[in-house]
Amino acid sequence: MLQRRQSANSHDLPCIPFTHCPAKTYQRVDGTVQLGRSVVEHCQIVGEVAQALIRRYPELLRAHLFPLDAPFAAACHDIGKVSPCFVEKLCRACTSGYCQLPTLNVNPELERQWGGHAGVSQAAAKAMNAPQWVPEILGQHHGFSPELGGKRADAQVFGGPEWQQQREALLVELEKRLGMSWPQVTSIAQARVLAGLTSVADWIGSGRHFEDPALPWAENIERAIGEAGFIPPTYRLGLSFEQVFGFAPRAAQQQLIAAARMPGVYVLEAPMGLGKTEAALYAAYRVLETGQACGIYFALPTQLTSNKIYQRFNTFLQSILSDDCAHNALLLHGNAWLLEGEMGEEGRPGGAWFNHAKRGLLAPFAVGTIDQALMAAMNVKHGFVRAFGLAGKVVILDEAHTYDAYTGTLLDALVALLQQLGCTVIILSATLNQERRQQLLGTQTLSSQGYPLISAVPHAQAPCEYPLEGDAPQRVELRLLEQEQEAIAQALERASQGQQVLWIENTVVEAQERYLDLASRASELGLACGLLHSRFNVVDRQKIEDHWINLFGKEGWPKRGEQGRILIGTQVLEQSLDIDADFLVSRFAPNDMLLQRLGRLWRHTGTPRPATARREAWLLAPQLETAIATPQAAFGSSAHVYSPYVLCRSLEVWQGKDAIELPTDIRPLIEQTYASRDESGDMARWLHELDNGTSRRKGRKALRQLARVGLAEDGKTLPESQAQTRYSETDSHEVLLLRALRFVPEQQASRVVLLDGRVLMLPKSRHALSKKEWKQLTAILMQQIVPVRASDAPRAPSLHVLRNHFLHHCFYLGDPNWTDDESLLRVALVSDTSTLLGLQGERVHDRHTLEYRDDLGYRVIKQ
Repeated sequence: MLQRRQSANSHDLPCIPFTHCPAKTYQRVDGTVQLGRSVVEHCQIVGEVAQALIRRYPELLRAHLFPLDAPFAAACHDIGKVSPCFVEKLCRACTSGYCQLPTLNVNPELERQWGGHAGVSQAAAKAMNAPQWVPEILGQHHGFSPELGGKRADAQVFGGPEWQQQREALLVELEKRLGMSWPQVTSIAQARVLAGLTSVADWIGSGRHFEDPALPWAENIERAIGEAGFIPPTYRLGLSFEQVFGFAPRAAQQQLIAAARMPGVYVLEAPMGLGKTEAALYAAYRVLETGQACGIYFALPTQLTSNKIYQRFNTFLQSILSDDCAHNALLLHGNAWLLEGEMGEEGRPGGAWFNHAKRGLLAPFAVGTIDQALMAAMNVKHGFVRAFGLAGKVVILDEAHTYDAYTGTLLDALVALLQQLGCTVIILSATLNQERRQQLLGTQTLSSQGYPLISAVPHAQAPCEYPLEGDAPQRVELRLLEQEQEAIAQALERASQGQQVLWIENTVVEAQERYLDLASRASELGLACGLLHSRFNVVDRQKIEDHWINLFGKEGWPKRGEQGRILIGTQVLEQSLDIDADFLVSRFAPNDMLLQRLGRLWRHTGTPRPATARREAWLLAPQLETAIATPQAAFGSSAHVYSPYVLCRSLEVWQGKDAIELPTDIRPLIEQTYASRDESGDMARWLHELDNGTSRRKGRKALRQLARVGLAEDGKTLPESQAQTRYSETDSHEVLLLRALRFVPEQQASRVVLLDGRVLMLPKSRHALSKKEWKQLTAILMQQIVPVRASDAPRAPSLHVLRNHFLHHCFYLGDPNWTDDESLLRVALVSDTSTLLGLQGERVHDRHTLEYRDDLGYRVIKQ
């Protein structure tokens, strides 16, 4: 074996020619680690990948999104690997005797002081007079801005002037190989797209097709890009609305289709059940078939509401994609996407971008949450990769009314960014007020009070409004009552008559309590009772959703007469689900949410109903005077979820009403609730708290300011764990729930027992399993996760413990090279009595008992 040569003098720092500098290590079949591809070869590969990626965009989009010679920036991302600390790090990672380069008297750990080789790339490009934004693009290719601390490219820690000369020589060689030079970036938005292209090209160019330095690589470029999912879709052209969906469009749907014929921002305000989703999808199809867009991202308020949309979206895609199109609609669903795609190093199991929630942004077609899209506009790790993923697409933002001042500020910035990225943005809502509509569209010239209504700002054109003809109004009878006991008795009585009853609470805890109140009594009466909220694992949630949403939807019409049923849930039942109840009970909420819930009542004219059913809703609400005087006591936990001022304003509107007409009353109800006005007395106090906050809750002004900090381009890059897209008690931690987890020494593996009794083995060595086998294991484990609030999560086990159980092979546990990054993964064992315990059987929460049951979900029992 060749041994590493010692430098003649311990103080010497030999300068290694760039042609000899390695970009990576390579592990051979026998387990030995050697130096892998050279920096120049890896940089050329990444540049060629970037060039091939750009070619896959529709011609109309390419020039708008990417500057001339954009692939050259991607190719130069790793010029900073020509540096002594990086070379020494790779040599030390090799098996003894497998590095032929001389020993360099440097400590590789020093790299952490300047963001590693990416920081050197940034400094080197700046010294070479790269155009505006390009040095920062190179510096950010691992997702965050390096902190160079004023270090220049010729700094001694970077190897001094001699190593910088080698980096300059590498640049000249790349110019020669690619026939390109530095691109001229024209805007921050274009810089974000180019930064995203650079990172994604690097991930693909680091994948399995390019690992072995002895094998040719050029023939694998197109194959690797295709495996990563970047396959240009082909469409059936000229399809009518009826050919796509099987029914003729309504007038409102036709108007949106006519208005949204080019990139721009379009808002469709229309009542629940009108078919906003189909209108948006067909408008998207028309933009796609004309080559003005490269895909669709359908953004929803929560992950739970997106699961049902998958089915509708898949059916739509099967209609519009040509028979020879390589895109399988199954790629939309999380686990199939995880198993099929191959995204290189960052996309492997345990990598930061293996999770389908992120990678869906890069697929041509995906359903996902608004949160992933919002981070495209934020200064968050790999935020620019999200911007690259959304660029040039049709982005459909559903249920836009559901966001607070914090998220609303982020949403406004996202819409503005998407406009610059050549996107067609379609915003759907049943209950926007005029002020919010103007903010989303970035104009103060809108004045129409029509409903339904389309507001349009096509690219480079003046805003337009199109009032639409609404459906015939339907009367909904109302009753406000304070105590839930009468409502519980009424729900049981209605269900006993064969009605399908929907009960919506504002918190998971209250929904679980109502379920416990009703389930046993319903069973005694021969009635079915179910519970649906966000805190089930994927396996249990899917079973519940498939069963109950189908029963309450059109698919359940033949079974509605079999028995009465009561479905209890949280806000997830008001969003994006096509469910139809005979009778509704709802905890009081802000009026835009209440109207959404009322839209789940007698939703379809053809639904079979018992003769005793009436279109009626009962709202659990306090007396107005009591609510204004003491809203926290009067509204209970709802006052911690929603603003007391907004709750009181909403309650005012319902005074003296025993019925409303839908959709006629939607616009007046919303405007009465949210119109600005001067207040006095207690209401002035609650308005002041809404604006300025309390010791427990931040006000609107502070939330908007916090959101702006997250949007700042010049601030410190936030890790995703700190990049809040909602400023509230949201489900932000992931809890992996298992029956057992222990290390088996004789097998050098961890034995994992799932809640359903299945057993998995996680080997200590990543190379003990193939990539496909690791993907399959990881996809199964991801189905065992429950999202919970930080305050309700189990204590975090140390990263050392998680790694000792080899969970880092499956889950992203933070970047050890970036001290700000952290894992949000928690692990708990579910005992035979449903109690959550630590890995050693210890308590997992300081104040509360935590439980998990397949009928109740994740439960916090306060002591």
